[in-house]
Amino acid sequence: QLDGAFVVERPRNTLPRNCRSDRFVLADSTPATMSSSESEIDDASDVEQEQLAQAAVDGNGVSAESAEEPEQDKQDGEEHVVSWEELGLIDTLCQACRALKWKVPSKIQREAIPLALNGKDIIGLAETGSGKTAAFALPILQALLENPQRYFAVVLTPTRELAYQISEQFEALGTMIGVKCCVVVGGMDMVAQALQLARKPHIIIATPGRLVDHLQNTKGFNLKALKFLVMDEADRILNMDFEVEVNKILRVIPRERRTFLFSATMTKKVKKLERASLRDPVKVEVSSKYQTVDKLLQYYIFIPAKYKDVYLVHILNELAGNSFMIFCSTCNNTVRTALMLRALGLAAVPLHGQMTQNKRMAALNKFKSQTRQILISTDVASRGLDIPHVDVVLNLDIPMHSKDYIHRVGRTARAGRAGQAITFVTQYDVELYQRIEHLLSKKLPEYKCEEDEVMALQERVAEAQRTARMEQKDIEERKASKGAKGKRGAATAAGSDDDDTEQFNGARKRLKTGKQGNKRKPRR
Repeated sequence: QLDGAFVVERPRNTLPRNCRSDRFVLADSTPATMSSSESEIDDASDVEQEQLAQAAVDGNGVSAESAEEPEQDKQDGEEHVVSWEELGLIDTLCQACRALKWKVPSKIQREAIPLALNGKDIIGLAETGSGKTAAFALPILQALLENPQRYFAVVLTPTRELAYQISEQFEALGTMIGVKCCVVVGGMDMVAQALQLARKPHIIIATPGRLVDHLQNTKGFNLKALKFLVMDEADRILNMDFEVEVNKILRVIPRERRTFLFSATMTKKVKKLERASLRDPVKVEVSSKYQTVDKLLQYYIFIPAKYKDVYLVHILNELAGNSFMIFCSTCNNTVRTALMLRALGLAAVPLHGQMTQNKRMAALNKFKSQTRQILISTDVASRGLDIPHVDVVLNLDIPMHSKDYIHRVGRTARAGRAGQAITFVTQYDVELYQRIEHLLSKKLPEYKCEEDEVMALQERVAEAQRTARMEQKDIEERKASKGAKGKRGAATAAGSDDDDTEQFNGARKRLKTGKQGNKRKPRR
């Protein structure tokens, strides 16, 4: 029990044999060293990258990090040998891992956990879906057992959905030891969150903005005794202009703490941050700078912009039976696409930043529970979300930043599974697409479609587009009429039932109004 007086002693462990690799680089605090190490990664020759990528596709499983085959073979040989116990974890946590069907540690876990248990600050770089959450959760839980206290660790995440997911993982791993977690994110009631914080949880998972709100406004809440700070998807936390909030948080937490920084992509801003908040960090690099998983099949499809929806419907029909995530660039486009697919009888839910938090969770849960096969989202769902059954990722709108592509396609082919990603390239997106190919250092194959088959759908899709436009206009008018009642009305309109657009199915709506009309007449 955490609240009990006894303390579990952990035997002083040394690093397992496979963890002694020259991959751990002590990150220097001088800017010059930082930039040079980054440029080394950048300047890897295209030919070499191409060969490695080709080798990975051929099934050799050579990651771009370890170019030497003998070393890789040695690792493959030892991969089955390393168990959770050998990493230095106590039996309770090893049992929790096995209960979650995690048989052996992943690469990032094998390398980061022993260092974390030895008291090091860590910068972890690994591709999406490689088990980064457990790599920082397990050492924190073990340290918590050795030194039980409230407000023990804070995990900062860029998106609200990711915060809830990390909380679930902490609770799953800490069931046997009774760990208490609290999720502090925007879009939810602050008073309810303040009450949860008053119960003094062990672990707080938060988005930076809302955590700063609580630090400034919630009486009796401070993080002066904090022992661990974790930033998951750290580059995104800074890219999303959280820099001000992060600095405020760093000012009010103790300097004598442990800091973990995890991400699939590294930016110069993260370099800045590691100088600000880490002490003698160890860099654990499992992937090269930008890399997708070997089992992910990536394609592009070059099409005219005006037939984008027709090709989308064709691909959804062709790959029917799979679970899809479709990424759009704007909130408006996610709603429009969802309405269009509904009009064609395809069960789709939208997820975007202008929906209320409850609606966002509801849409995500419908997709996770597989009651809906298609999730249409903005980049709000592109990072960290672990939904095992996603088979296909479709980039309907190409991402503006090439790095977002890595995160988007990382929603499929997670934890050793296979998956597909198809990117729609119109005549206006060629340059953006070429940047993605340059980043991946390889050319993607084209996804073949029979043009006659696609164009046969044109009429039906055009009709669905008209229906979607009318329904979207209807939604906008409702919001405007509610907003006209005053500012308060506008706030409620923004979070009205129209967000989910689940009930906006043209024929069904007309039938309902017809029935209501018939019922009222006899009463008069």
